[in-house]
Amino acid sequence: MTVSTMHSLAISETTFAFLDTETTGLSPARGDRVCEIAVLKTRGGAVVENFQSLINPQRRIDPGAQAIHGISDAMVAKSPRFGDLAARLAALLDDSVLVCHNIPFDKGFIEAEFRRTRVSLPAIPELDTLRLARKYFSFSSNRLGAIAGSLGVAPEGWHRAGNDVAMLRAVFERFLPEFERKGARTLGCLLKL
Repeated sequence: MTVSTMHSLAISETTFAFLDTETTGLSPARGDRVCEIAVLKTRGGAVVENFQSLINPQRRIDPGAQAIHGISDAMVAKSPRFGDLAARLAALLDDSVLVCHNIPFDKGFIEAEFRRTRVSLPAIPELDTLRLARKYFSFSSNRLGAIAGSLGVAPEGWHRAGNDVAMLRAVFERFLPEFERKGARTLGCLLKL
C-alpha cells in the first residue's frame, strides 16, 4: 500500500506501529546504539502484533543510560544484534503509521541502525505524540509518563521499551477522541493535525 493510499483510510482501519527504543546513550551520531526495541501494532484498537527484544549493541551501555532503563551489559551480551532483527522490524513497520513519543529520538536511532544493515527502513507516515501533546493539550509535563499519569494510564515499568509502547498506545488512544472532535476521520486528516 502506498503512503498516499493510506491517507484515505479511516482511522479505525489504519494500522499503527507504536515504537520505543532504549539506548546505550543519547546520540547515534556519537556511536550510541539501540539496546532494546519494542513495536506494538494495532488496528481498530486491537493488537495485531507485539514484538520486544533486547539487542546486543556491540558497545558498552553508558552508566547514565543504564540508571534510567536498568539494562546492563550482561543482560544484552547474548541478545541478537540489530542486523539479526532488521528484516523482521522492517516487515513489522511496513504499511503502518509509526507512532513515537519524541519521534526524532527514536527514529534517529532506528535510521542509524538500519543504515548499518542491508535492509531498508520502510518509508511510512509518522505521528509524534509529544508534538501532539504540546499542540493540543496542556499537561503540566509532556514526558510520556507524566501524560500517562494525567490520563489515568499507570506508568508502571517506565523506561523499558515494552512497557513504554503499551503506555504510548494508551495515551494515543486517549488522544483520538479529541482529534475526532476536530474532524479527523481519516489518516490523512490525522496527519495534518
